[in-house]
Amino acid sequence: MTAFADPSTFPSIFDPSAVTEGTEEARDSFDSLGLPQKLVRALAREGIVTPFEIQKATVPDALAGKDVLGRGQTGSGKTLAFGLPVLARVARGERARPKHPRALVLVPTRELAMQVNDALLPLGKSLGVFLKTAVGGVPYDRQIDALQRGVEVIVATPGRLGDLINRGICSLDDIEVTVLDEADQMADLGFLPEVTELLAKTPAGSQRLLFSATLDNDVDSLVKRFMTDPVTHSTEPASASVTTMDHHLLLIPPHDKFQVAASIAAREGRTMMFARTQMGVDRLVEQLAAVGVRAGGLHGGKTQRARTRTLAEFKEGRTTVLVATDVAARGIHVDGVTLVVHIDPPRDAKDYLHRAGRTARAGESGSVATLVLPKQRRSTLAMLGKAGVEPAETRVRAGDAALTELTGAREPSGVPVKPDLEQPRRPRPNGDRHGGEHRHGGPRGPRSGPRSGPRRTH
Repeated sequence: MTAFADPSTFPSIFDPSAVTEGTEEARDSFDSLGLPQKLVRALAREGIVTPFEIQKATVPDALAGKDVLGRGQTGSGKTLAFGLPVLARVARGERARPKHPRALVLVPTRELAMQVNDALLPLGKSLGVFLKTAVGGVPYDRQIDALQRGVEVIVATPGRLGDLINRGICSLDDIEVTVLDEADQMADLGFLPEVTELLAKTPAGSQRLLFSATLDNDVDSLVKRFMTDPVTHSTEPASASVTTMDHHLLLIPPHDKFQVAASIAAREGRTMMFARTQMGVDRLVEQLAAVGVRAGGLHGGKTQRARTRTLAEFKEGRTTVLVATDVAARGIHVDGVTLVVHIDPPRDAKDYLHRAGRTARAGESGSVATLVLPKQRRSTLAMLGKAGVEPAETRVRAGDAALTELTGAREPSGVPVKPDLEQPRRPRPNGDRHGGEHRHGGPRGPRSGPRSGPRRTH
């Protein structure tokens, strides 16, 4: 059977009767993990029938109430690994009191919060469990309204959740289980003080589930302070060992860099490109448009509406190229990305692995190409060595057959595409450090209380 890790890959037709008791497949199913039957049936309706390794390893322990420490690369199925036991636990209890959610999922970025919510929302509905996101960059009123009526699971970024708590709109006193998703990335983004403060507000005896691609010193400090005898499950080493992923170092002359990037962007297939700065993202998107390649740009200087639209267009195939900064792309899970291109080499091995994890997801194949100028070769090879990567090195120029063979590059049409009318906000002084999250209310958030107007239902 095929396993589907992301809701966007669900087939339109699925016959639940194909799974029968007593078969080998039934013993390797979600039913065998001890999940409620309503939840198993909801998974089947979505076409999710076979658990991934991280799910098989962690779900039984999480259902048993143990603290769980899970390590797995992006695309390994971590969302359901923590989401299923959280939903199952919350469903056993009563409805949440106003302003008192019963489960908390902390994530580093808005996009990841929305993706986690989208993945769990239909499953929660099957159990009568309500979820809500609490993220920066969007108005407060709907988040406040949902919390005042009572919501079982809150999926939040640290800054916005802290704001809601300070406003008296949310309390963590009733939290039964807390999830830290992409814990290492939250530490990298400087969220550790906020995360520590929020965890300290949850009941001391409550369950904690921590999922991370790496378990370095910063993450270890959270584990030691807030977790009790955690059960550790690691499905993948913290290196680029995915056998379906090819790594290429493309050595290019400086004056050919844009031409090489543009021809790669004009390829068939879904492509993600990474630039180091917000300005670099915007400049590349504009330059690509001028030569006939429509690309979307994603960084923290754009409005939330623009970011949501750009990501939706990329997921739905209306654009096949997404150019992003590291922080803006953290936690973005889009299936079918067949090539990741480092326009600028990443700063360290962890960023390389994070970028590379956008392709070769859920057993699919993919390639990673790093554009390297002569002066960058030595430092880039050293960084790749720390990441556990031995790339194939190839010297290429724009128009070379080797470039086409390795990446599918082809000549852009040369017909300019219409520019995006959405203008990015002026970047914050600290750039992308907080993923564009408005941590103190933001320009559209009210200073006190919900806005007037009709109340909304779940």
